[in-house]
Amino acid sequence: MSLRRRCSGRPPQADTSHKTAMIETLLTVAAVLVAILLAVGKVPLSYTLRSLTVRWRTTLLTALAFTAMVTLLIAMLAFVNGMQIMTEGTGVPGNVLILSDGATDEAFSNLNVSDLTEIESEPAILTWQGRPMVSRETYLVVNQMFTSSSRTGPQRRFLQLRGLDDPIMAARVHEISLQAGTWFSDAGVRELNEDAYGEVKGATLIEAVLGEGVARELGRDRTPEQLASARNPRRLDVGDTFTLGNRQWLVVGVMRSSGSTFNSEIWAKRALIAAIFGKNTYTTLVVRTADDEAAANFCQFLKEKYTKAPVSPQVEKNYYASLQDTNKQFLVAIIFITVVMSVGGVFGIMNTMFAAVNQRIRDIGVLRLIGYAPEHVLAAILLESLLIAMLGGAFGCALGSLCHGMSATSVVAGVGMGKSVALQLTVDTTIYAVAILLTLVLGILGGLLPALSAMRLKPLEALR
Repeated sequence: MSLRRRCSGRPPQADTSHKTAMIETLLTVAAVLVAILLAVGKVPLSYTLRSLTVRWRTTLLTALAFTAMVTLLIAMLAFVNGMQIMTEGTGVPGNVLILSDGATDEAFSNLNVSDLTEIESEPAILTWQGRPMVSRETYLVVNQMFTSSSRTGPQRRFLQLRGLDDPIMAARVHEISLQAGTWFSDAGVRELNEDAYGEVKGATLIEAVLGEGVARELGRDRTPEQLASARNPRRLDVGDTFTLGNRQWLVVGVMRSSGSTFNSEIWAKRALIAAIFGKNTYTTLVVRTADDEAAANFCQFLKEKYTKAPVSPQVEKNYYASLQDTNKQFLVAIIFITVVMSVGGVFGIMNTMFAAVNQRIRDIGVLRLIGYAPEHVLAAILLESLLIAMLGGAFGCALGSLCHGMSATSVVAGVGMGKSVALQLTVDTTIYAVAILLTLVLGILGGLLPALSAMRLKPLEALR
């Protein structure tokens, strides 16, 4: 999988054509349903439209209820979809992520340097410029307190730091490139007398490379005066500074990391992170093998035959894909909320159609006397219900599509420690298909009982 596909936050093209066909099928089903109801009902479409416009207030309120329901459903599914794309999009084919024996998360791992040296000499590991493609890393989560007293809500956030010895090799192993700036220097620090806002610092700042997501998150802490002179008002950029761990940090680069968990990480010199936060051991070793099959074989080798240093190896893509327990919980919650909203939507449109039937009892009696059969009345009422639902669903899809690409923060968790991540809401054709299908089903169900009630009306009794 190419870097562009991993970081684009979009589904693969092969799936897109299949999902587009699904949308086309559902729209065809909707058109066929309308055509069947028109053919079976034989009641002129103009009569149905006039009935809806005469009761335009009730029709509008019911359609707006459907609009709100569909919009909320699309936004929630876009959130889950964004989390899934992010976790599945992290990890490179052929990469093996190695933790200490028994560790289920990077934050709980502690690796010995001697063990790493022996593993790195294995011939299954690929080389680049004569060096094995390995990245020694220290991962930790640190607490950042907000300094602004005017900020409402939580007064701190948890940031993910990844300490690296060689950022260029790490970027090669993870297939991460820079969107702006450079990687941090060998020293990892820089003397700065004045920052991007013209404020004098006069101190040694720690060089940091940020993911796009955490750059946006930290950019929200800037004062109005800083925003007025900022190069990029949406996020921190090269030359900007921030405070973490009682030290000033200088942004020297921004990673092209959208669509992966690295989007929420800060990369810096490992030795400096160890000194500031007291994490003196490596937590993670990431190595590159030829492909996924070679990665799986290398994991098996380390588990069964490599007795020099007990470790816990995993194919990197499998490790990040396992961080979806929270995503599953969100999906279950969304299903429950959708069921509740669907019941409310059915009763809402049912109430509207019952009111319509009661207001048109005489009209229905006249229709029956001039030759329309009970099934014709049934089809006419169902068509009205379906049109109201389709109107609300169409507006809901239009409004829901506006959340595509919006940024959000959440927590992903597997069997280990949770990770706070920045993600992008992603609306794809599958979500539209779910919204359209729900609209059609609720439109039919909501109009069924009122239509049956109208169907059973006796012509003479209706005219009394």
